[in-house]
Amino acid sequence: VCACQVRATGKMYACKKLEKKRIKKRKGESMALNEKRILEKVNSRFVVSLSYTYETKDALCLVLTIMNGGDLKFHIYNMGNPGFDEERAIFYAAELCCGLEDLQRERIVYR
Repeated sequence: VCACQVRATGKMYACKKLEKKRIKKRKGESMALNEKRILEKVNSRFVVSLSYTYETKDALCLVLTIMNGGDLKFHIYNMGNPGFDEERAIFYAAELCCGLEDLQRERIVYR
């Protein structure tokens, strides 16, 4: 997943590239379509959603809403001492619960 920007508007998105060879090798065609359908359906402040898709010769590309600062691993290892205090852990756990609640409301169980 990498950040990308629409030239005309300057709006930022996250672009997830799925390599066609890898999908085919792992027989993951239905999984890729399922991921697309789920991301189209989700409407949550706590879960990325699908803005649009396109394909190249070699890849399927999912263009997603971007969540700045959304990489939890970065916050665990690169913000001072590894880990974070209990108050911050509670905050992240609450955000995860809100996202899961939104998915559950849509009757989605994924990964």
